[in-house]
Amino acid sequence: MIVPNAPQLETERLILRGPDAGDAEAMIAFLLDRERADGFGGYDHRGDAWRWFALNVGHWHLRGYGYFTIEMKDTGKPAGISGIWNPEGWPEPEIGWVVFEGYEGRGIAREAAERVRRYAYEDLGLKTLTSNIVPGNTRSIALAERMGASYERTYQNHHMGEDLLYRHPGPEEVLG
Repeated sequence: MIVPNAPQLETERLILRGPDAGDAEAMIAFLLDRERADGFGGYDHRGDAWRWFALNVGHWHLRGYGYFTIEMKDTGKPAGISGIWNPEGWPEPEIGWVVFEGYEGRGIAREAAERVRRYAYEDLGLKTLTSNIVPGNTRSIALAERMGASYERTYQNHHMGEDLLYRHPGPEEVLG
């Protein structure tokens, strides 16, 4: 593992772990697929996608959290990423998710994101989380709403342009 401070989290079907060098190809393939990755910040050049992968590794080292690789327990293959993102210039810590081609529609993003949210509140002690979603990304909006998040405002994201900020329920609501 290239992120030694990343914990390993589990759900019924998933292992959430820090990114590993072996995950790079799956992440790069996702980021280069403009149709699928545009709402996440897709790229046209492999080097740019590789730099995003390295950025996530650095985010873990600098913040102590970042995007986990979502690994399927039954196959050991990476199915996507989910985690807490808060680079310089971000409005506040965000919970995000993506699933790779072939893993959509199976509830993987929700299962991973709900586990990550619990980790953020229980282990990191965060008091609030948002999801910043590009307008028109109806699947992410629907998932955020199914998780209990509600639209709060629109803001200008330096990297993505206009973003919709969805506020998640706080720890008292999620943890009970």
